[in-house]
Order: sequence, then structure tokens, then C-alpha cells
Amino acid sequence: MPELPEVEVVRAGLERWTTGRTVASARVLHPRAVRRQPGGPDEFAGRLAGATLAAPQRRGKYLWLPVDGRDEAVLAHLGMSGQLLVADPGREPEKHLRVRVAFADGGQELRFVDQRTFGHLLVTDLVDGPLGRVPEPVAHIAADPLEDAFDEDAFHRALRRRRTGVKRALLDQSLISGVGNIYADEALWRAKLHWARPTETLTRPEVARIVDGVRAVMAAALAAGGTSFDSLYVNVNGESGYFDRSLDAYGRRDEPCRRCGAPIRRDVFMNRSSYSCPVCQPMPRRARL
Repeated sequence: MPELPEVEVVRAGLERWTTGRTVASARVLHPRAVRRQPGGPDEFAGRLAGATLAAPQRRGKYLWLPVDGRDEAVLAHLGMSGQLLVADPGREPEKHLRVRVAFADGGQELRFVDQRTFGHLLVTDLVDGPLGRVPEPVAHIAADPLEDAFDEDAFHRALRRRRTGVKRALLDQSLISGVGNIYADEALWRAKLHWARPTETLTRPEVARIVDGVRAVMAAALAAGGTSFDSLYVNVNGESGYFDRSLDAYGRRDEPCRRCGAPIRRDVFMNRSSYSCPVCQPMPRRARL
């Protein structure tokens, strides 16, 4: 699933192509793509027609396009395989094209392509959340580590109260948004902490190392255009990111740790995988698996 860097790459790409443009029409080609729209495809298309889009925004893994002059926005969650692409209206439709948005100026259109149909689009109202005005489904999402609103001290206190494993906490979008399986492993490798370390035992300097690791790995991933393991994550021009070549832990089972040379270990974690160095990130005596 795309994490913060991948979603930010898409947001930045959309900014050039959608800001200030007025929607002429929206065609929903698969109802599952707008399954969270209460009135279904007709309501989605009706609310979007005639909307002038403002600069896209993002929090964590969610991005949205505010509508000028209206208290609403087009919210996008890419799920496992969602892609927001800009394309010439005459280009052949993609195999898994789900939503097609045409603009009044007749230029490049916006397409939502989603092979696995886990992603979705939604025209929704904006509400006042703890961190500003956001789409209603995003109001409960915590600040992400690249936002000025992110409070490291509050994050430390929340971690100690949660009493869980540190990786589970990093994946909890109500504590810190935008971090998924890949970047959690990478940040913990940088912080030299095991994924099962109980959060209530973390010291303030250790939490600072985790946050620094998250920010550093996300900044590096952004510079590389995100992480692509297959063709499902692409930017708005259909290009893959290449940060996967720089990963230190994730997906490197039995390869040597770049710090100490020990073989990277893979553990089963929440029906997924967790990668760590057994020497640099030793299992704590009291682990929360």
C-alpha cells in the first residue's frame, strides 16, 4: 500500500495539473470506486460537475482536492493499487480505469485506475478537526511526522500510554499518520530498536531516534519518487519510484545488514512481514508481539 512518500509524490504531481481547473464531467466506470459515496455514482458525478479545484492537500496516506467556494473536497485513498493519472482525453483507457474526470478547458483529464479496487474516491464535506479544516473521514487522523503540527512530546506520551509493540504503534494512524509497513521497518532499523519493543519502556531519546528515523527515511524516499516493488504504484505520469533500491531492512531477508553484516531477519507480523537486524535490533526480554 502506498505510504506517505508515495502519496505526497502523487499530491505534488496533481498540483500542477488540477489546481484552478473546473470539472466538466465525471464518469464512474466501476461503482466500487465510489462505494463510500452515500448516493453512489450519480451523487459523486453530480457534486463534482462544475467544481473548480483548489491546490491538493495531504495528511498521512490521504489526499484531497478542495473545491473552491464550497465547503467540500474530493477525497482520495489509493488503497493497495490505486493510481491517479493525468492523461490526454484521446488516450486509450487503462484496463482498470474506474473513474474518469474531464475538465472544462478540454485539456488533460484525471483518471482513477485501481486494479484491486481497494481504493476509493469520495466527494465529502470539510469539518473542523483538531488540526484544522479537513474532509470528515480524515478528522481522526493524527498529524504526520512531516507536518509542523506534529508534536513529538505528545507522541512520546501517547506511546507510553498505548502499551503495545512499537511497530504496531507506528502503524496506528490515530497516533502518527502516513507510516506503513515499509517505512516502519526502515525507521526502526535506523533507530536500532526491535519492532516488538514495548512502547511503555521507550525513553524520550529513543522516541526521538524513531521520529528522526521516520523523517529521514521519508525524506529520502520522497527524493527518489517513492518506493515501487511492482507497477501498481506510479506517479501521475505513470512512472515508478526507485527508493526500493535504497532500503536497509524491508525485503532484504538473509542479506547482510549494511551496519554490521549480520543477515537481515524476517518475522511474521500481523499477517505481513517485519524485517530487522538480529544484532543491531535485538529482541527485547519482554516483547509485545
